[in-house]
Amino acid sequence: MKYLLALDQGTTNSRAIVFDSAGRPVASAQREHTQLYPQAGWVEHDADEIWTHQSAVAVEALAKANLSAKDIAAIGITNQRETSVVWDRKTGVPIGNAIVWQDRRTADVCAAMKAAGHEPMITQRTGLRLDPYFSGTKLAWMLDHIDGARTKAEAGDLLFGTIDTWLIWKLTGGAAHVTDATNASRTLLMNLHTADWDDECLRVLNIPRAVLPTVVESSGAVGVVAAPRELAGIPIAGIAGDQHAALFGQACFSAGMAKNTYGTGCFMLMHTGERFETSTNGLITTSAAQMTLAAPQFALEG
Repeated sequence: MKYLLALDQGTTNSRAIVFDSAGRPVASAQREHTQLYPQAGWVEHDADEIWTHQSAVAVEALAKANLSAKDIAAIGITNQRETSVVWDRKTGVPIGNAIVWQDRRTADVCAAMKAAGHEPMITQRTGLRLDPYFSGTKLAWMLDHIDGARTKAEAGDLLFGTIDTWLIWKLTGGAAHVTDATNASRTLLMNLHTADWDDECLRVLNIPRAVLPTVVESSGAVGVVAAPRELAGIPIAGIAGDQHAALFGQACFSAGMAKNTYGTGCFMLMHTGERFETSTNGLITTSAAQMTLAAPQFALEG
């Protein structure tokens, strides 16, 4: 029997669960990480702590199940979404703490962009509204406020990612710098219609393309684990942001099906199939889990 190892990196803790081939949980482990509040409205995480905890619970869950890497068919990763990490391409060291999805430090930037008339273009291309919630302004803030960051980014010496990208880069020993369409759809930078980074959005937010990961499908092998050694050789074959993973996991595969999940917040997603729907009631348009980038699937979220 082959097993699957699921890594669930959330806002407050990292969890790993081993499932058997029938989808039954066999063993699990979890560990909380530190919440950092440098000042009012700011929320940060230590990306290295997240990596240490997530890799440790993965090894622990495998040990509890009395299994080794050769017993695991694949690893799947789901993650807190818009939380943003920037690290040095050569050393792998983050240039600062991760800025968490709850962080509001870029509210003034979003307000200025709205005043400049950029929001309709952003919404039409990305499905999102200009809000500090999303990753794009967090990335721009780090490039503009951390000494030397923008110069290094433009030279191709820095990498950006949401938590899925950071974990995959660490697991593969730097061999894979990727994100899936669900996570990319939360950045203000991905064109939902093409499932690729949008040049006009990059220009408006002043983001160099060199820092961005490759956008891949939610299902499919993207790399092989190099570290920790207990997991070495396992393929990484699934990625989805937490709410998109829940939409798929609760079998909402077609237009009109919806779900709520309850965690740090309450999130409602409704699958809209191949239709890019724009809400008139404050919902955002987002990517559903993508089996193929050639036929994008969408959802509405609130």
